[in-house]
Amino acid sequence: MKVPTGPSGPYRLLARALTAGVLVSASACSLHGVLRPADAPSVERPATSATPSLTDAQASAALITQGELGGHWSATQGGATWRDGLLKTRTDAPDCQRLLDGLYAEDLLGEPTGARAVVGLDESGNAAQLRYQVAAYAAPSEVDAKLAWLRTLPSKCAQFTSTDVRGGRLNVSVVPSVLPGVGDAREGLRLTMSDASAANAGDGSGAAPMLTLDFAAVRVGDRAVSLTNGGLGGAAQDSTQQAVQIGTQRLQDVLAGRPPTTAPVEPTTMPVNPTTAPVKPTTRPVNPTTAPVNPFTGRPTEPLTESPADTDNTTADTADAAGTADTADTADTADTADTAQEG
Repeated sequence: MKVPTGPSGPYRLLARALTAGVLVSASACSLHGVLRPADAPSVERPATSATPSLTDAQASAALITQGELGGHWSATQGGATWRDGLLKTRTDAPDCQRLLDGLYAEDLLGEPTGARAVVGLDESGNAAQLRYQVAAYAAPSEVDAKLAWLRTLPSKCAQFTSTDVRGGRLNVSVVPSVLPGVGDAREGLRLTMSDASAANAGDGSGAAPMLTLDFAAVRVGDRAVSLTNGGLGGAAQDSTQQAVQIGTQRLQDVLAGRPPTTAPVEPTTMPVNPTTAPVKPTTRPVNPTTAPVNPFTGRPTEPLTESPADTDNTTADTADAAGTADTADTADTADTADTAQEG
């Protein structure tokens, strides 16, 4: 039998053998990179402990206290009745309704995912209430998204009408509120409500605000401080700003392990000038009672100058002396006349 000598002969058999060897070698290398010896230690990722960004103790320590706001603040006696009557109203504008619902539920920044602490204070001067919260959230971006939405409300809800549970209509306005430049991000609003029927009556009764309420929020990392301040008697903007300033600094101190700052914030308004001038002294200096004496003669070198009061006293004394002398002369004259008649 003749063995082929061309490409289909021994050369083809050799090529096939070489190809099979290469494939086996490549497979061995490939498997060596995937398989590990049985006694080799397995590589595992170290376990990560989820450390909370804010503990309950830190949240409580970061709360403001009533003595830091000045005025007549004290621990709250409970939620005011105007919350149900004015904040639980309905409007057709979705963003404005979301604002009212968030103010009533006190969750405009969303539900906290970590520790939180809340304090309530009442102000006796204008019957305002302040609710202050420190809380941790899922991520800074979550808080920033809520702040960005709040920033649109002064244009979306600048003026709108809401209806209370009794059918009464209220005019509502929303304006931005200026806050101190603290924290990583911040936003403030002021909401006012007034009686729509009084505003449309045109009888001069006006439409004085029935409710004035400040809202403020400041983000510090994935934590945030937020507050509402106001009531039927108004909302003191300096109290809102002071609470934001002190509260944000306190949270930063607590997170850094520093003692909380308790010093009051410098007032942002200029001090009032005094309205009364200092009182001038009403008494005059006393004049000297002795005149300089000549050392050689022992006599005064110049006459003693008397004060007007002394002069008046001297005049009075002279008059008294003159009156006494006249009385004595009159008595002598009467005695002489009596003697003459007897003679």
